[in-house]
Amino acid sequence: MAGHSKWNNIKRRKGAQDAKRGKLFMKLAREIFMAARNGGGDPEMNSNLRIAVDKAKSNNMPNDNIDRAIKKATGDLEGIHYEEFTYEGYGPGGVAVMVKVLTDNKNRTAADVRHAFNKNDGNLGENGCVSFMFHRKGFLVVDRSSVDTDEDEFMLEAIDAGAEEMETTEEHFEIYTDPEDYSSVKQTLENDGYTFDNAEVTMIPDTYTPLDEEGVEKMLKLIDMLEDNDDVQDIYHNLDAADEVLEKLS
Repeated sequence: MAGHSKWNNIKRRKGAQDAKRGKLFMKLAREIFMAARNGGGDPEMNSNLRIAVDKAKSNNMPNDNIDRAIKKATGDLEGIHYEEFTYEGYGPGGVAVMVKVLTDNKNRTAADVRHAFNKNDGNLGENGCVSFMFHRKGFLVVDRSSVDTDEDEFMLEAIDAGAEEMETTEEHFEIYTDPEDYSSVKQTLENDGYTFDNAEVTMIPDTYTPLDEEGVEKMLKLIDMLEDNDDVQDIYHNLDAADEVLEKLS
């Protein structure tokens, strides 16, 4: 699964989001809003809401913000009507890209997303043109230096907790789960004393598209432009870039 590229891209994205915390909180609030609106305001009964709240807390979003988003969704507070869409297309060099949005103005958002693709040597495609290349998975990253046991023992712990598989890089253990098992696996490992550098339910590509440094630079510009859009919630792609190139361009 080319985990090194996946994790480095996540690290870069998280860093960009942390530098824009207000915008990040707004996007997290929208995600909570949609989860609560679609499945109810009780995280114990709504797994999508539980995941969204967990994601918000991991990014240090205040509890008041979380509660306000849930109350808006359940009608306790007046809120804006959002719609959820996913756009699909190709970035520079044929990199597959999926863009998840929550918007109160579909026409505005569609135009903005199309402009971002066109400006950065990409093109927006039809629904389904790249989604078949991705599968929804729970993704948990543990720093190897924080684990006292060896790789084999930790893998057994992860599998016993319900993980589907684990990959190892020089610095991290990367754990993949079924989306429905994500919360229980995370909770079990937390109860065992482990902490996570990253934990989310995301879209993992089946294959990756390698690019040279020039192509990676163009792709990162596309990602940055999409992330700057308030309506964009998540960006999934299958870029495979060398670690040293990502570090140089970050």
